[in-house]
Amino acid sequence: MTNIFLLLLLFLIGAIFDESARKDDEVFRLAVADLNLNNEILETEKITISVEFVDGNNPFQAVQEACELMNRGILALVSSIGCMSAGSLQTLADAMHIPHLFIQRSPAGTPRSACPPTSRAAGTDDYTLMVRPPVYLNEVIMQVVSEYSWQKFIVFYDSDFDIRGIEDFLDRTSQQGMDVSLQKVESNINMMITSLFRTMRVEELHRYRDTLRRAVLFMSPATAKAFITEVVETNLVAFDCHWILINEEISDYDLQELVMKSIGRLTLVRQTFPMPQNTTQRCVKHNHRINTSLCDPKNPKAQQLEITNRYIYDTVLLLANTFHRKLEDRKWHSMASLSCIRKNSKPWQGGKSMLDTVKKFGVSGLTSFLEFTDNGTNPNIFFEILGTNYGEDRGRGVSRLATWDPVHGLNGTLTDRKLENNMRGVVLRVVTVLEEPFVMVSENVLGKPKKYQGFSIDVLDALSNYLGFKYEIYVAPDHKYGSLQPDGQWNGLMGELVFKRADVGLSALTITPERESVVDFTTRYMDYSVGVLLRKAERTVDMFACLAPFDLSLWACIAGTVLLVGILVYLLNWLNPPRLPMGSVSSTTLYNSMWFVYGSFVQQGGEVPYTTLATRMMMGVWWMFALIVISSYTANLAAFLTITRIENSIQSLQDLSKQTELPYGTVLDSAVYDQVRSKAMNPFERDPMYSQMWRMINRTGGADNNVEESKEGVRKVKYGRFGFVWDAAVLEYVANNDEDCSFYTVSSSAPDRGYGIAMQHGSPYRDIFSQRILELQQNGDMDILKLKWWPRDSPCDLYSSVQTRQHGNALDIHSFAGVFCVLAAGVVLSCLIAMVESWWSRRKGSRVPSKEDDKEIDLEHLHRRVNSLCTEDESPHKQFSTSSVDLTPLDMDALPAARQALEQISDFRNTHITTTTFIPEQIQTLSRSLSAKAAAGFSTGFGSSGGGVLQDHRTGGVGPFRQRAPNGGFFRSPIKTMSSIPYQPTGPGPNFGYGNDPDRGTSI
Repeated sequence: MTNIFLLLLLFLIGAIFDESARKDDEVFRLAVADLNLNNEILETEKITISVEFVDGNNPFQAVQEACELMNRGILALVSSIGCMSAGSLQTLADAMHIPHLFIQRSPAGTPRSACPPTSRAAGTDDYTLMVRPPVYLNEVIMQVVSEYSWQKFIVFYDSDFDIRGIEDFLDRTSQQGMDVSLQKVESNINMMITSLFRTMRVEELHRYRDTLRRAVLFMSPATAKAFITEVVETNLVAFDCHWILINEEISDYDLQELVMKSIGRLTLVRQTFPMPQNTTQRCVKHNHRINTSLCDPKNPKAQQLEITNRYIYDTVLLLANTFHRKLEDRKWHSMASLSCIRKNSKPWQGGKSMLDTVKKFGVSGLTSFLEFTDNGTNPNIFFEILGTNYGEDRGRGVSRLATWDPVHGLNGTLTDRKLENNMRGVVLRVVTVLEEPFVMVSENVLGKPKKYQGFSIDVLDALSNYLGFKYEIYVAPDHKYGSLQPDGQWNGLMGELVFKRADVGLSALTITPERESVVDFTTRYMDYSVGVLLRKAERTVDMFACLAPFDLSLWACIAGTVLLVGILVYLLNWLNPPRLPMGSVSSTTLYNSMWFVYGSFVQQGGEVPYTTLATRMMMGVWWMFALIVISSYTANLAAFLTITRIENSIQSLQDLSKQTELPYGTVLDSAVYDQVRSKAMNPFERDPMYSQMWRMINRTGGADNNVEESKEGVRKVKYGRFGFVWDAAVLEYVANNDEDCSFYTVSSSAPDRGYGIAMQHGSPYRDIFSQRILELQQNGDMDILKLKWWPRDSPCDLYSSVQTRQHGNALDIHSFAGVFCVLAAGVVLSCLIAMVESWWSRRKGSRVPSKEDDKEIDLEHLHRRVNSLCTEDESPHKQFSTSSVDLTPLDMDALPAARQALEQISDFRNTHITTTTFIPEQIQTLSRSLSAKAAAGFSTGFGSSGGGVLQDHRTGGVGPFRQRAPNGGFFRSPIKTMSSIPYQPTGPGPNFGYGNDPDRGTSI
């Protein structure tokens, strides 16, 4: 009975601790001693312990020591080790049915990472209880980063941290488009920083330094303090940096040291345990009392407690409460010695009941309240977020910004009050360089400070009104932006900031790597691009602009086509003579054909009608050709008279670089000068365009084509042949405000940098200014400021390379000068031709005619004679004999006698007199050739048709015959005197009276 009674009074608890966690053993023994001395929970029962230390990275050793503890008859196993050995102990506890209370311990105080799950057979119970809550670092840090609106930052982690613990955080940042970098911090931090300076170039080190402005640290407090100290001393961070350190194990002592060593802003995230403010309530929990040295926050021993120490103390309290309840329920199972080595060893039968009792009840302790869910985890965890504001003073106070828990999330705000309106009373000294339209003097009264205006001044005023600061502005002594001198010193505006004579640098100051290596820049408030200022070309007068729509070769082809078609029309009419309409006085000569083709081409018509099918087909195609040509000419003429073509003009930087006739340059030793030189000389990104520009700019060492200041470059463009390469924004303002609108600008399409506000290296105001600039851009205020100096409705055309009219596009006399010249030339030529014709007519009329020449005919007498002939022909008794013969020219040409008759007729043709009678009803034309020799008659020799001579049916003389004239009518060959010329219709039919016919007439 005595042995059984002793077993009921002694509760053996086994413990396995990491050999580096001696403090866990100390707190564990202190908790057991407190319980054995006090009778609040256990009255007569006592707790005994058995502790073993193992290597946290040796699972085999942990299992071996746990088996040894089970052989001693332990009721529960408490372990404070890493995840590697905990998995083996979890498997052993499940097999032996021993409740295992696991307190995860991270190596060297680094942030925890979730332990990987342990494989378990289906249907088996999990006898391991996770005393420390799950790892929520991913959720907490994601909430904090989102509250700060970070988009780019770097994550530092020490060598002992398992990077797989933040894999979920990195995935979520990637999904949200954040730019996150990772870097491992080696144990020898000094050597790591030294290697960075040794291996990185100046530009790379500058970019790395800019990345360090936002950082998240996953490391132990000791490593964080060493790392922060090193980067501050090496000047890698400035006063505007903001770092976040997240670790559950950050004590108050570590917190104060971290704040002392850091600059800029520091935010710390650590686990906290809600406790009552009253010390008595904090140390007395329901039915038990906590050691005063541990529950009093002012006690040095309590301040040095680690989180694992707190959970170990509460674990002992929980087990003691469980043992007490098991005794009250009388469900105690005796503990038999267990052997892990024997295969047939059975698990403890009371293990399941003990595990359920532990899960069922909780206990209040140093960790607020310790309890377990059904899955064996502790749900109670709280984080507090502490932080400082921006500042140069070390040792500044730390305030609680917010809290976080899995149920409610973030409770509080992380808004930086410094960014709202906390610069009142601050007076900044601003250095500037005069550059239109960024900074200009608006008022200069003797004895009073100068007043300035401009786009950059407007931006500075907007920042001043919002943040509450005031400023004093002055111009750099040498009126230069500044560059690195051979002695390693900076001059100009940059020198004022480097030597800390000014707080802010403001002008048309571009952000470059060289400048940013010695000063800090805000975010860009306006994009920057390189442009060139050129003088517009004067409008040239082209007297023959009317000929511009067609090329000279096309004009020559059109002229040749007119001549060719005229000749073809003449040839077609010659081969097949057309039937001329009645009353026509035109003839189908080559001259008339040419005139007709030209008249139809210029859409003025013609005088010669053409009736043959071939000629009509030819003219139809010609008219279609003329219509297309004239329409194209009209359309192109309108475009050429209203749009000025610029040949060989510079419309881009590529055009500027390819030509060498127009010299161009920039301000010597300026940012533009350095940019062109760097892009031309860099072997890795050499740009052919910038290489050609650099050859021109650097001609004779840059002395010929470069100027000392921008105003001098503008003057050279206005009064000479020069192209000024400078900031595109400045050049656009100059071109907009030129009185004569004599400039135009050409700039690059894509901006590669921007204008920023420069500050001293490490200035605490950079983030404040940058945040406000972003707000101005987001709400559209920055665009309103731009429109004030670069209006959209500019009176000058910045992109036209010639002088443009400001009052519409009315055509002037210069556009039609060529047309008037052609008209004048035609008038002069016509007058000359008229004089020549007049002279020729007088000369011909003054000549004495010879006997062989034709006599002059009295037209009135001829007209009376023809009428008498027609009257004689109308007599009904006058009829031609049936022996009359109709002959065509081809028939007569085939007969020898006909040829002889035609030769005789040709003797009478010198008179050039032809009479033609028109009869509309029968569409017949009778032609009679008259001559003074006609009375003599002539004989014909028709061989076979009538003995060679045709006898007249009235006189018995030679018979008459008719021959078709070349113009389609008929003429009668004379066989007797003119008074007895017979006339009859060509065939049988009714007689017609022509005396009263108004359509009948005779032409000569």
